[in-house]
Parts: sequence; C-alpha cells; structure tokens
Amino acid sequence: MTGAAGDPDPSGGERSPLGGGVDWALAAKTGARLVRPGPAMTPYTRAAATEELAAAARFAEQPVREVTGLADGLPVPAAMVVDRAGWIDAAAASMGQLTAGLDGQGSRDGSPGIGGRVAGVQAGAVLAFLSTAILGQYDPFTGEHGTLLLVTPNVIAVERSLKVAPKDFRLWVCLHEVTHRVQFSSAPWLADYMKSAVDLLGEDTGEPLANMAGRLAAELNRRRRGEVEPGDGGLIGLVSAAQAEPQRNAIERLLMLGTLLEGHADHVMDAVGPAVVPTVTQIRSAFDARRRRTPSPLQRIMRALLGMDAKLAQYVRGKAFVDAVVGQVGMEQFNAVWTGPETLPRRAEIDEPARWVTRVLG
Repeated sequence: MTGAAGDPDPSGGERSPLGGGVDWALAAKTGARLVRPGPAMTPYTRAAATEELAAAARFAEQPVREVTGLADGLPVPAAMVVDRAGWIDAAAASMGQLTAGLDGQGSRDGSPGIGGRVAGVQAGAVLAFLSTAILGQYDPFTGEHGTLLLVTPNVIAVERSLKVAPKDFRLWVCLHEVTHRVQFSSAPWLADYMKSAVDLLGEDTGEPLANMAGRLAAELNRRRRGEVEPGDGGLIGLVSAAQAEPQRNAIERLLMLGTLLEGHADHVMDAVGPAVVPTVTQIRSAFDARRRRTPSPLQRIMRALLGMDAKLAQYVRGKAFVDAVVGQVGMEQFNAVWTGPETLPRRAEIDEPARWVTRVLG
C-alpha cells in the first residue's frame, strides 16, 4: 500500500515519515548551540595548551609502545585538538558512521524524517552534556588510522580543579588516549568486533513487548534484593536485562571489551612512571579522588542515564585485571589478549584474572 502518508517498505507495509534514523547533522548543530564554552582563558593560553597537547600526544607514543610492546613501526598520526563544539561535531560524525543503516528508513526524499530530527535534537543535548566531561577520545571508525581527539577546555578545567602541574597532567591524559590508539592499531579486528556488536544491537528481534517487560520486572526485583554483580548497576544493566539474548550478548561483549580497554589504558598511564610524568603519583591520587566525588542530584541522574557510573566501574575493574595478569605473567604474555575475540576476558575472568591466565595461557 502506498500513498501520501508514507513510502512502501519491503514487506508491503507503509513507512511513516515520522520514522527514520537520528539526524546527526542536526545533533551536531544542536549540541554546539547548547554547550557551555568552558573555563575562561586568554587566546594565548588556549593556543599554548592546544600546541602542548598536540606535542604531548606525539611524545606519548614512544613510552606507550615501550611499556605495552605493541604497535612497533606503525605510523604516528597527529592528534586533533579541539574545543567542546569540535568534539561534538566529531562525535556526531562518528556516530552517524557507526550507526549507518541501523536506525530504520528515512522519509521519502532520503532525509531522516520528523522522528529523525526529534532524535537529532535529543542526541545533540546529550552530546552537549558529554562534551563538558570528555578529556580525550580515540575514534577507531574515522580516518585512515582512526582519530585521536583531545579537548582543550576540559583538560584545562580539570588540571585547574585538581591543582596539578599542567604539563604533567596533559601528558598523562595523552598516555591514556594514545594507549587506545595503540590497542586498535595493533589489533585491527577490534574495530570490526565493536561494529558487529553495535550492528547486532540495532537489529529488530520482533519480540513481543510483554516478554521484554517481564525480564525488566525480574531484573528490578533482583536489584531490590541486592542480587546484582559488581559493575552491573545503573541503566546499562537494566537495558541489558530487557533485551533478547542476542542483544544481551552484544551488550556483554561491549562491556567486557570496554573494561579491558580502559583498564589497560589506566595501567599503562601509571606504568610509564615518574621518569616521563614526574608528578604521576600526585595526579593519580587527585584524579581518583575526583572520580569518587559525590555528584549533585542532577549529575547523578545524568550519569545513570548515560551509563557513566558503569564506565567508572570499568576503569577500576579493568585496571585491577590488567595489574594482576601483568604482575603474574608479564606484559609480553598478557598481550595474548589482543589475539582475537576468543582471548578477550570473560565476565567471570575480569574479577578472577587467574581464570583468564589458565584458559588462555594454559
């Protein structure tokens, strides 16, 4: 059936112009309009910090490669040092590429449709919020060698808040983000692994809503009884519980991978040591205290909705896993983790690293 209300879909039904994917171009514009500019600084301070961050990203590559034993001989692309609006624009472009084909069809003329524009405004508001917290980010899905982003106003805001040496803090941040680039450069399969999990999350299972609601109710009861494993709290755990099994597996894959990547990056930041970052102990102590700081009620709500508390748990659990395995078998044998999907740590192994060592290394 066809008509003015919509275009036909492959099943013979009608596609509504209200549907469609997220309008990521509108999301970028909305986010840039809503975002706060960041801490006050002179043009000289901004330019000097931008130049120093770019240089720190280049410098960080060598100690990261030495500590990890990864990416030897691979190119060292320049970092993109941006303001908050620049991060929003890059993030929206990346999300558009990552989710291409997953959001349904657009309107008759190929645009996202009214629903896509509404979703774009909502996504833009989320990006505006996130852009105030991101210090840096490695995006494996854009550019020939991925894109390393560093957000100048956020780095300056945090270093001022922590009262740490700016030069050391900027290098410390770069060590973390460069480690992510080294991870993906050394294991090119990681990007496809992530993309396949995202693709699976976007599939329509056709499952009755009542089934999903039943699983969600059961999970809420588990949480009321305190039967929730570490790192499973917040909205991410609830979303996972409501999904069909293939989607739950995809969320599990992404969570376990994120825990490994973030924990490994935190381990490398500290392993580089005071020879490269003289005040690393002070920075780590101040930064961890900042992570533990109790947020305001609004921040708590936003953190729960965006899964930020789960991400903080990833740093802690992931670093403990990497610290334990490297301490037991050394970095060279630990690097077996980057062999393929089958060597990634499983849920139980994150908190019991010896089980991963036994399974993977024998």
